Amino acid sequence: MPPQLQSQKQGGPRVLQGDPSTLSPAVREFVEANVTLCQPDTLHICDGSDEENRTILAQLEEQGVIKKLPKYNNCWLARTDPRDVARVESRTVIVTREQRDTVPTPLGGGVSQLGRWMSPEEFDKAAAQCFPGCMKGRTMYVIPFSMGPVGSALSKIGVELTDSPYVVASMRVMTRMGKAVLAALGSGEFVRCLHSVGCPLPLKRPLVNNWPCNPEQTLIAHIPERRQIVSFGSGYGGNSLLGKKCFALRIASRLAKEEGWLAEHMLILGITNPAGQKKYMAAAFPSACGKTNLAMLRPTLPGWKVECVGDDIAWMKFDQQGNLRAINPENGFFGVAPGTSAKTNPNAMATIAKNTIFTNVAETSDGGVHWEGMDEELAEGVSVTSWKNKSWKPEDGEPCAHPNSRFCSPASQCPIIDPLWESPEGVPIEAIIFGGRRPEGVPLVYEAFSWQHGVFVGAAMRSEATAAAEHKGKVIMHDPFAMRPFFGYNFGQYLSHWLSMAERPGAKLPKIFHVNWFRKSPSSGFLWPGFGENIRVLDWMFRRLNGEAGAMPSAVGYLPCPHSLDLHGLSVDLDQLFALDQDFWQKEVEEVEKYFHTQVNDDLPAEVARQLELLQRRVKQM
Repeated sequence: MPPQLQSQKQGGPRVLQGDPSTLSPAVREFVEANVTLCQPDTLHICDGSDEENRTILAQLEEQGVIKKLPKYNNCWLARTDPRDVARVESRTVIVTREQRDTVPTPLGGGVSQLGRWMSPEEFDKAAAQCFPGCMKGRTMYVIPFSMGPVGSALSKIGVELTDSPYVVASMRVMTRMGKAVLAALGSGEFVRCLHSVGCPLPLKRPLVNNWPCNPEQTLIAHIPERRQIVSFGSGYGGNSLLGKKCFALRIASRLAKEEGWLAEHMLILGITNPAGQKKYMAAAFPSACGKTNLAMLRPTLPGWKVECVGDDIAWMKFDQQGNLRAINPENGFFGVAPGTSAKTNPNAMATIAKNTIFTNVAETSDGGVHWEGMDEELAEGVSVTSWKNKSWKPEDGEPCAHPNSRFCSPASQCPIIDPLWESPEGVPIEAIIFGGRRPEGVPLVYEAFSWQHGVFVGAAMRSEATAAAEHKGKVIMHDPFAMRPFFGYNFGQYLSHWLSMAERPGAKLPKIFHVNWFRKSPSSGFLWPGFGENIRVLDWMFRRLNGEAGAMPSAVGYLPCPHSLDLHGLSVDLDQLFALDQDFWQKEVEEVEKYFHTQVNDDLPAEVARQLELLQRRVKQM
């Protein structure tokens, strides 16, 4: 925190666990400065042990924040204040001296759609209104955490200070947390993360669902130059679990630019063909567009195997042999519950049956959970209590679970976790997949013509809005690289960074693909069955990587040749799935051109503008 925010220390907090004197000088200074600022009553240095976790969960249960779900093994349910249920993009900012370091200058001024900037002066003023005394009556928890396997050259370390035991329990699932991290850190660099729910004790007003938060003053700020994340007012998800989007994407993408690697909103999967050959792929989809389902795919084609390295974030770096190596920096899954079922994602359902914290799902009277799309018949006599803690029936006309309700589960429990998911070297990525929800116009799959064209494909991504953020309705939104809410710096510079990968000597560049599982027929719903059948598309990509599958050029990229997709036993309308309508694509080009012109403006790399022009020409010739 800036020195002017540090109020006078009035006696130190009582230490409940750990010894502050054993912390490295930099960590100790960070803790002491914020103890002075936030004035907690007690201090707890987390060790990550099972015993500590049991104590934290018991404390949360006693406070009424979570309740045990007796139907499962060590599973818990939290209900939040209904005002604190999702990422708050409107209050999420990057703090830099120059606005253009954070976002391109939109044409004609106005608010950028590619992130929110705050000046250091404005941030200091906002923080001064929030943080002094914000932890009075509460415990400050010191959470040392590693993003990625502890000790890996691809990993990074953070220290989060929080007054939320819910955050402690969740961060233990989502990151490697505790003593081993402090040992690995030594006196090295770390990202400084400060979080408060913004509810000092005694309370000024009663809590809703025993959930402390302060929505009126919520602020999630990233200060890249200080390697710092500061979050106030929200206890939920990515707003409070600062290792997630805040560190793993916004801060990490800036680190990646400076250090020459990539921090991306991508799943990582390993795929093995019937002959036993294995490849790894990464895929970027916007939140709630099926990333977890693809990462844990159960193939319908005989002999194929998919294994999960991660379902949300990939950190990727070229090794000395030119291979793009990726790690999943997370340790758990923070997945969207609605729509997850034994049909859509049986591996996720198996993963979440123990040691899981559910948030804002519905509760059944027999001690279980329920949500929309779970596809499980309720036993006779079993009643449902909604996420709003009210009795619920299907005819009520509103969902029983919040559309952005979540499960927080250890990745190690996934039945198909990849044997190399914690490999310090990372896994070699041979293909990168972009995709989104496009009900019309966009074909099932196509391959980019080149790395540069692939970067353009990522930049031009559009998708229906989802419940993971504040947007309402099924409007088609621009979501380049599925990173729109997560860029840590100017998007134009980000594109230049991606393009620069092609200039690396000896770099083995992955092939780039685009998929769309969500194309609809005007009369009969989705044209593609999706889920396990998506293996048929991955099979084509796999064979493309081996030079074994046919492809033909089109206006948008290489499409599968007739009969090159394995559709054995499947009845689909390939003509509709791959139809390219000239009017649709002319409008698409116009939308992308307008977006680049107004939002990226002078920061658009010349090569991306050239790729748009080439697409425009190809569409005219359709």
